[in-house]
Amino acid sequence: MLKVFNVVPGPDNPDGELILGRKQLETHACYLVYGVIEPGQTGRLVRPGGGHEEICLLAAGEVEVVVDQDRYPLTPGHAFHLAGEDSVILDNPGSVPAVYVIAGGHTPGSDHHHHHH
Repeated sequence: MLKVFNVVPGPDNPDGELILGRKQLETHACYLVYGVIEPGQTGRLVRPGGGHEEICLLAAGEVEVVVDQDRYPLTPGHAFHLAGEDSVILDNPGSVPAVYVIAGGHTPGSDHHHHHH
């Protein structure tokens, strides 16, 4: 029996992210985050946390990834990788919602006691 999940955040999800993780999947191996940033919204934090790595893919719209003082424009199909306490900020300078998907997992050899998701 295949379990199918709807990962689009609804109106009961004010932070714009929906996490498909340990609770739903009953595994520690991987998780998925589906996020929507409204037009003009800024300051969305992406940080895997200790013992985790994440690949963030922009699926729709446009975002600027802010790293220190640098800004990197992303268009759909572009992705970046973060590990551990690495963090970036996502801003949506565009006129349409930006949609991103994060695929995350545990760093090999890491302990499994830091759960940010």
